[in-house]
Amino acid sequence: MLPSSNALFVFDAAARNGSFTAAAAELNVTQPAVSRMLGQFEEHLGVRLFDRTAGRAVLTEEGELLYRRVLEGFRSIESGLVEIERRRKGTETVTLSVSSAFTTHWLMPRIDKLQKQFPQVDLRFQLISGALRGPVENVDLGMRFRDRDEPSSGGTLIMKEVMLPMCSPAYLGETDPAEGNTIIRLAETPGDWAADYASLLTGRRGAAKALSFTDYAVVVQAALLGQGIALGWLTVASHWLLTGALVPASDRLTTTRRLCEFLPPRNRAMRPIAAEIRDWIIAQMKSEIAAIDRLYPKLGAMAACY
Repeated sequence: MLPSSNALFVFDAAARNGSFTAAAAELNVTQPAVSRMLGQFEEHLGVRLFDRTAGRAVLTEEGELLYRRVLEGFRSIESGLVEIERRRKGTETVTLSVSSAFTTHWLMPRIDKLQKQFPQVDLRFQLISGALRGPVENVDLGMRFRDRDEPSSGGTLIMKEVMLPMCSPAYLGETDPAEGNTIIRLAETPGDWAADYASLLTGRRGAAKALSFTDYAVVVQAALLGQGIALGWLTVASHWLLTGALVPASDRLTTTRRLCEFLPPRNRAMRPIAAEIRDWIIAQMKSEIAAIDRLYPKLGAMAACY
């Protein structure tokens, strides 16, 4: 649909500078050559791309539409060139599609360890604040949940979905039975998860209060700050459970029918470096669950997770 690929470069320069004269100077051609090229481009498309007034070139609505797409295309090409340069220098970029909660509470505490293991990798993140749903596209690796009866999409198991009520040691130590527990909820979670537990280890028997957040990273942060009891997904909160910043608020785990997996991108092949990072994260998490199993043997964490 283009009369010439050069038309895009001339169009981009004129749009950025807002002037055919400035575009000509940038491209080291004459102003009439720029005007002629863009006139031919507009005639080919059948629309005006610029309003030419008082020495200025102002984009029309159609021009704005095209310029946004051209800008996206040039940026994508530039990203590819940067990636090629990084690879030439021995550096690779790996993009992970993961939850903001997993990144904040599991990955960040060991990001230095990950970088030491993969010093040639620049990490980027596509963060999801809600449920881990949707296709894995235009990234190298994506964490997603699926029901165990659903067909596999070629993912690699991280662990089964396992949850445990958790709170800070200070909150657990406040044992006034007349008070009620503060239940910290993820807003999109249906129902009241605390109703599934006959009793919680805090010993509080009063009427429960609730805090509700739309981002699970904030749910865990509220529990860390001693604001109440949260239902802790072990894929997110295992680090804090192991360090003692959070402790079990129940002696019972909950295991669902869902599996937590790392999925490859569906629109391109898995890169070897992404597979290495995937395997490193899975091994780290399994080692951590084994340590939790030794710390709290009554929970049966290893058997529940794997």
